Amino acid sequence: MATLLTEPTPRHEPDRFGRPDAGWRLRLYIIIFEADTRAGRAFDLTLLAFILISVTVVMLDSVEAISTRWGDLLTVLEWFFTVIFSIEYILRLLCVRKPKRYARSLFGVIDLLAILPTYLALFIPGLHSLIDVRVLRMLRIFRILKLGEYVREFSELGNAILATRRKIAVFLSFVLIVVVVMGTLMYVVEGPENGFTSVPVSVYWAISTLTTVGFGDITPKTDLGRLIASMMMLMGWGTLAVPTGIVSAEFAVRRINPEITTRTCHECLSEGHPSLAKFCADCGAKLPPYQLDAGEN
Repeated sequence: MATLLTEPTPRHEPDRFGRPDAGWRLRLYIIIFEADTRAGRAFDLTLLAFILISVTVVMLDSVEAISTRWGDLLTVLEWFFTVIFSIEYILRLLCVRKPKRYARSLFGVIDLLAILPTYLALFIPGLHSLIDVRVLRMLRIFRILKLGEYVREFSELGNAILATRRKIAVFLSFVLIVVVVMGTLMYVVEGPENGFTSVPVSVYWAISTLTTVGFGDITPKTDLGRLIASMMMLMGWGTLAVPTGIVSAEFAVRRINPEITTRTCHECLSEGHPSLAKFCADCGAKLPPYQLDAGEN
């Protein structure tokens, strides 16, 4: 039975919380944490529907006209969803070997925050509006909609940004120096009578101008001030291109490396084998053939 359950397609989530070896906990784990099975996909899609409906209920409850007429029904629905999410949270803790690790993880904390406000609202009514934190759980939509290609690219983007963090930090330091210097200069040139009432306000203007946002709440009135503003606007075009070039260069370097996929060994369940690998690096078993996604052709 365990062999049949471990047979489906690769997992999209690493086994960070401890995958049970057999029994009802393994079956429950596959349904809740692995979206590649039919039952797991149905569970996650149902959960997402409940999340969307529950957030809609909270939003409707904030409209006075709707709350006055349908308040009792909305309250019943809210408690229904809270009970459902509470049961789901408990099941997640029960089916993993390391429940404390799950409880301290990002999604574990989000799952807890999704149910906690309703119970706390019994004692602190104003906390009820915090139930909207459930919308954060919609991050799981990447796993449900089989957007593995986008998840992989997102991971590559995160790794590229992490690898270039020093260069980006140096660039941001340069930008900070520019906006402080230009903001101070505009404070001297324009002065409080033209809206530049302090150096921090002038620095705020410099940031909005350099980033080409230009809210228009503060504008230079003198010719010299307009000249400085024009220089900053032109500088903003080049400034925005720098971090893009840094990250793009890192992307180009990483593309040379062998592609790591989500292929899973059917024997030991280890994950992350290269697309050209034929045997598992951990146990030596033969890997299933790698199938290209439609977008990779």
